[in-house]
Amino acid sequence: MRTVCKSIQHVFLCVILLFVSGCQGNSGDSSTESSTEPVATIGVSVLTMTHPFFIELVDELKKTAEANNFEVLINSSEFDVAVQKNQISDFVVRQVDAMIICPADSRAIGTAIQEANRAGIPVFTADIAVLVDDVEVIAHVGIDNYEGGRMAGEIALDLLGEEGQIAIVDHPEVESVIQRTKGFMDVINAAVAQNKGVEVVSRLPGSGSMDKSFKATEDILQAHPDVDVIFGINDETALGAVAAIEKAGKQGTVQVIGFGGKEEALKAVRDGALFADIITHPRQIGSRVIESIARYMNGEEVETVELIPTQVYQPEAIQ
Repeated sequence: MRTVCKSIQHVFLCVILLFVSGCQGNSGDSSTESSTEPVATIGVSVLTMTHPFFIELVDELKKTAEANNFEVLINSSEFDVAVQKNQISDFVVRQVDAMIICPADSRAIGTAIQEANRAGIPVFTADIAVLVDDVEVIAHVGIDNYEGGRMAGEIALDLLGEEGQIAIVDHPEVESVIQRTKGFMDVINAAVAQNKGVEVVSRLPGSGSMDKSFKATEDILQAHPDVDVIFGINDETALGAVAAIEKAGKQGTVQVIGFGGKEEALKAVRDGALFADIITHPRQIGSRVIESIARYMNGEEVETVELIPTQVYQPEAIQ
């Protein structure tokens, strides 16, 4: 009988110990899970995920978000502002804590930003700013596109000397390109004011894509066979222009200046197919816009506009 009682007591003690141990284990697991829950959810809508620039931007954005314990919901508009408006509406429904937008159209996106404003969701822009007055954007982080455009303009003047013809393959729907071409044209117009014989003879849209820029450049070469320099507003545009020039057999006669700094474009500079490229820093945009959100959520002061400098990449710079 005593043996049976002792056995019962032993079993009962084991059950109690297992129960206590299980409770402690569950308590530990619960603590671990709560510590890994995101402190905020960020809705992100970029212009495209087909360009290396935005792939790098998003990659760095995700890394910095993870370091700050943010969850990010990545969407791409693929140049369609209607798609982007729906993405922003979805973020509002999901009650995200903040949004990062790279507008597909800097003006048309205004109504969607207003929707986010009414919902009390802070909006940040990356690379491309909004060109609408009656919206609230907490901060914009991007490239100093105006100064980069001026750099491209100075390169064009160095190529031409006292006279020559220039064409621009454009994408005027987005603010970043508007700033690039403004900087470029300010340099050219200043040269014209000094009686230099330089002239912008054509300005056609290429939508920032290689195939459409190829066709636009073909049209430029046909309408203006004496054109000397083409400014492509991004690397895809510039490489499309290079392909059209090669097809026309005008390599070395028509020079192309690009903008972006993707490896394919830099290789084209080294190979002599592209005269120069303006290097941008998409990874810095991705990290800094998340850092801006983190500061804002901590109640710290945030720069309303943060612009990252560009650099020139051309034969002289790589020798």
